[in-house]
Amino acid sequence: MKSVIVIGGGPAGLMAAEVLVNAGVAVDLYDAMPSVGRKFLLAGKGGLNLTHSESADRFAERYGERRLQIEALLRSFGAQQLREWAHGLGVETFVGTSGRVFPADMKAAPLLRAWLNRLRHPAQGGTGVQFHMRHRWLGWAEDGRTLRFETPQGEVTAQADAVVLALGGGSWARLGSNGAWVPLLAARGVAVAPLLPANCGFDVAVQRQRPAERQAVPVQVVPAPTVGWSEHFASRFAGQPFKTVAISFTNGQGQTFQRKGEFVATTTGVEGSLIYAASNLLRDEIIRSGHATLHLDLLPDFTPERVLAEVAHPRGSKSLSSHLKSRLNLDGIKTALLHELLSKDEMHDAAKLAAAIKALPLQLVAARPLDEAISSAGGVLFEVLGDDLMCEALPGVFCAGEMLDWEAPTGGYLLTACFASGRKAGEGVLRFLGR
Repeated sequence: MKSVIVIGGGPAGLMAAEVLVNAGVAVDLYDAMPSVGRKFLLAGKGGLNLTHSESADRFAERYGERRLQIEALLRSFGAQQLREWAHGLGVETFVGTSGRVFPADMKAAPLLRAWLNRLRHPAQGGTGVQFHMRHRWLGWAEDGRTLRFETPQGEVTAQADAVVLALGGGSWARLGSNGAWVPLLAARGVAVAPLLPANCGFDVAVQRQRPAERQAVPVQVVPAPTVGWSEHFASRFAGQPFKTVAISFTNGQGQTFQRKGEFVATTTGVEGSLIYAASNLLRDEIIRSGHATLHLDLLPDFTPERVLAEVAHPRGSKSLSSHLKSRLNLDGIKTALLHELLSKDEMHDAAKLAAAIKALPLQLVAARPLDEAISSAGGVLFEVLGDDLMCEALPGVFCAGEMLDWEAPTGGYLLTACFASGRKAGEGVLRFLGR
């Protein structure tokens, strides 16, 4: 009987194992953690977003520069096939109001339990997948074929007719995705793009002067930006959301992003769904030029003309804050942000204040660290893999999941591509083995 080793117990590795064991191949799955699917379970903690119900064309667009490569995987195992697969495990799904697809009970654990049971006890009989936990992959032995693993009992080795690597990206290291595999593959001639944070937050830079300097510094001198919010803003508003806002951004290459939604202030910057959606463009612009400036519309449902009219309306004895609250329902974190980013003169200039409310520049200077990101970009280049995801430099070694060089927004796109690539790698192994 042919044997295959799968390294990595996330969705991609488990899906590859399923394809193989169903074909009668002996499968041993190794993972560094005490149990499989840890990131999968955490991702489903607030409701497991399996996939998305939008059209196949729109779905494929979500993968940006790697659309062609991911679209090829989705043709045989896309959103609909993923839902049917879940139904086969006894897990019904539904489409939410946003178009996202969830299990009926919103939970990841029941699906994972049913899946692992099926992997251990295939319907067609035979030996199920053998799981080896707390086995951290160390690379290859000197013969170039034997795999080395670190375990609590010491180092062990293993061999098989083929290997599937599904080691994850570089985010959430505590759950096993730490990118430690990068130098191991690079040393064997496999090209890997640097791992970068994706679906991540950013640090802001705010231009301000210390109070003692305000009279001494000439008006035309612009103070150097300071990374992070002021202590006043951070202490009062970190963790609070900006609701019903819109952001727009154009990078140096002319690519644009515009969307309405919400995000959250952090102690040093911003994060949340609206920021994540633009994070690839923002991150790459910071890499190219050192910063990225987005424009924030605090009142996207109001026209610029109306905002100006309301700001300019006589306020009598009212304070500016009370005036903005009564005329525009603008208060809380939104008003605080205006005070954070605008000078006193700008706050009391109706035209400048109205313009800022509709297009407030917010400078971002750094993506948050990779380990804080929801996912990662970069990884094994598709250009060094065959159509079956086999490494051209390492015959019999296949790669799948987030360790490949692609990225996607949240919304079910990450999971769907991981499942699809695991299935593709499993099918590629079968062809390699002549099955």
